[in-house]
Amino acid sequence: MELKFVVPNMAQTFGNLEFAGENEVVQRRINGRLTAVSRSYNLYSDVQKADDVIVTLPAEAGEKHFQPEQKVKLINPRITAEGYKIG
Repeated sequence: MELKFVVPNMAQTFGNLEFAGENEVVQRRINGRLTAVSRSYNLYSDVQKADDVIVTLPAEAGEKHFQPEQKVKLINPRITAEGYKIG
């Protein structure tokens, strides 16, 4: 099942968010050159404590620079759910 256009209540869903570090840069070869397609970042949440919140931004948004544990506010977020098996 794919979730489309789920807009969270930020305070209840994530609480306070802090920058936890860069995650990954997805690159594709366009016209023979590697080009960034998206960048993802890890955030700490005081509500979602089991895992980091991973935020993926399109390359057009540019690279973001934050200090460790700097407070972060998401603008117009949409949720994509991913699950994984434990055990």
